[in-house]
Amino acid sequence: MHEIDQELDTSGLNCPLPILRAKKVLAIMEAGQVLHIIATDPGSVRDFPVFARQTGNELLEVREEGDKFHYLMKKG
Repeated sequence: MHEIDQELDTSGLNCPLPILRAKKVLAIMEAGQVLHIIATDPGSVRDFPVFARQTGNELLEVREEGDKFHYLMKKG
């Protein structure tokens, strides 16, 4: 289990808003900190891995619980 430093709930928001909000939060976090993102947009399953690769952040975990998607992203 990873220690979570920040949590971001983007439930109800559609692409690209979950990514934009995550980018904003990650910008104020320190390297090595972990952001827990909650999303309901099915497109986020495709978007977050790409976002992580493009920005040099590490996607530690992707899981689906009910109608929500949970991502743990470590700031690079």
